[in-house]
Order: sequence, then structure tokens, then C-alpha cells
Amino acid sequence: MISQDDLRKIIVNKDGSQILVKRAEDLGKQLVDERLKSSQIRAIFDEVRQIESLWLQNEQKALHKVYLLKPKLAYRAARSSEGVPTLKDILSRAIDIVVESPAEAKERFRRFTEFFEAILAYHKAYGGRD
Repeated sequence: MISQDDLRKIIVNKDGSQILVKRAEDLGKQLVDERLKSSQIRAIFDEVRQIESLWLQNEQKALHKVYLLKPKLAYRAARSSEGVPTLKDILSRAIDIVVESPAEAKERFRRFTEFFEAILAYHKAYGGRD
């Protein structure tokens, strides 16, 4: 489990790269152990990528979509007992940090996306499959 302090360092601090990589590796391995399917994590990550591209066109709409990620994660977690609840917990807490400061949300979302991308990479590296 990732502490709130570590999540804050990853999302808020510009120099949080080392902790980002370490925690993403730990979580990627844990999600493989919990048998999270690649298709489940990719589906969520695809939504994050769509928000990332929307940010260039309409920041308010993108921020709105970030808020809506939390109920989508809750829905997916309720439908699956393998890995999704763990991912939902971490990402939901990270989203809270992203949106707590609208003025910094764009940069925080960028770091959130990097963190999620690293989780996805480590999940695959440790054998995450469908």
C-alpha cells in the first residue's frame, strides 16, 4: 500500500521521480500478484490519456473528467475482486491530490499520468496478462 505522504510527493513535488518509480514498481508487482488483467488496467489508462489530450483544448472540461474518474473507478472495483479495488484506492487518493488545487491541477495531472504509466509498465514487466 502506498502512503498518503508518498502519493503527495509523487503528485505534488517536482523532484518526486525516485519515489514515483519505486512505488509504481511495488504496485505493478502487487497488481500482478492480485491477478489484475492487462485489459482492466488499460481501459482505465485509456480514459486518463483521453483526459490528457482534452487538457490542451479545454482545461475546465478536462478537470471535470478527472473528477468523474473516481466514480468510474468505484464502479469497476465493485465489479471485480482481482486487483481493481487496490488500483481504485491508490488512483482515487491520487485524484484527490490532483484536484485539491485547481490552479496546479494541470501539472499535477501530468505527474498522475506519469505515475499511472509507470504502474502499467511495471504490471506488464512483471507478467500482467489477460
